[in-house]
Amino acid sequence: MANEWFETVAEAQRRAKAYLPKSVYGALIAGSEKGLSSADNLASFDQLGFAPHIAGLANTRTMNTSVMGQEISMPVLISPTGVQAVHPEGEVAIARAAQNRGIPMGLSSFASKSVEDVAAANDKTFFQMYWCGDKDTLVQRMERARAAGAKGLIVTLDWSFSNGRDWGSPWIPEKIDIKAMVKLAPEVIVKPSWLWTFAKTGRIPDLTAPNMQKPGEKAPTFFGAYYEWMQTPLPTWEDIAWLRQQWGGPFMVKGVSRVDDAKRVVDLGATALSVSNHGGNNLDGTPAPIRALPAVADAVGSQVEVLLDGGIRRGSDVVKALALGARAVMIGRAYLWGLAANGQAGVENVLDVLRGGIDSSLMGLGKASTSELTRDDVVAPEGFFKPLGTR
Repeated sequence: MANEWFETVAEAQRRAKAYLPKSVYGALIAGSEKGLSSADNLASFDQLGFAPHIAGLANTRTMNTSVMGQEISMPVLISPTGVQAVHPEGEVAIARAAQNRGIPMGLSSFASKSVEDVAAANDKTFFQMYWCGDKDTLVQRMERARAAGAKGLIVTLDWSFSNGRDWGSPWIPEKIDIKAMVKLAPEVIVKPSWLWTFAKTGRIPDLTAPNMQKPGEKAPTFFGAYYEWMQTPLPTWEDIAWLRQQWGGPFMVKGVSRVDDAKRVVDLGATALSVSNHGGNNLDGTPAPIRALPAVADAVGSQVEVLLDGGIRRGSDVVKALALGARAVMIGRAYLWGLAANGQAGVENVLDVLRGGIDSSLMGLGKASTSELTRDDVVAPEGFFKPLGTR
């Protein structure tokens, strides 16, 4: 049997590509339109370097911190991602992996597993919501998450409903029925391991969104929930302030790129914000979050916890983000590749790879803790940073 352990997230992605049907793998690939933003999310980290020390290095290093009132073992959070046909246990497997490694689980409204099941598997679950439906529906979803034990709320705003891709979008059925199975059969039959993983459970991939279920109704399909979201009038800043007030607990606004927007997030009383472009699935041409991060961090200071989401594939990427002003980072595709490669153990593998990379980067920089990182530790080319919304 081949070694199930992998040493990099890139290797996990290679295994995921070999394992998953073409449409499933294609649904996980980031990007919209030409893919400029998704490409920049990765390339931007490659352009940053380090200024290392060679002696007097710390023999032990720590990386624990806190985010939205939760003590965590390292500055990494699971970013919420939507319905998954990657593995039968889906978000529950991810939540268990995160729990075992002492980090929070971000759960999407569009997840394939319920907030009750996920919060039972991870006691640091943050529930993510979109502005979708009327206010009574939004309150019902929040209260359900609260009752399940969610410790914080994440409202995601960085989405522009752009769905065209120059390289082509995968075909995703509304539900898995006979017609869908016939159409998908040619690509599924050549991926017997993926098919067998589901067959052993006696279940087929579930494309419903149980967290979008209304009382007394069946859970909608992913596309049914997505259609409701698209038809909902876009929120105002007053709407987001209302949402924060209704929740009343730790509250994160995800999707900030601009300084002026970051200041509005502070004004509405949020606990945290995430500098993000939705993995490149937003307005294409939006700069990578790491380019916008320092200006946002400078503008809001200690008034709100600043996180970064987008392009993290290595522990050294985490360290670069922390040095440039982030309190922690959120990962998305990195753990999805791990889940596809080896289930819950694969997600734990990804988290261990990141922890090891953080530790080795701290050692090379002569830091005893992630809290000691400064911008002097990072080397950036001229013109790298993009301060948006400063005028």
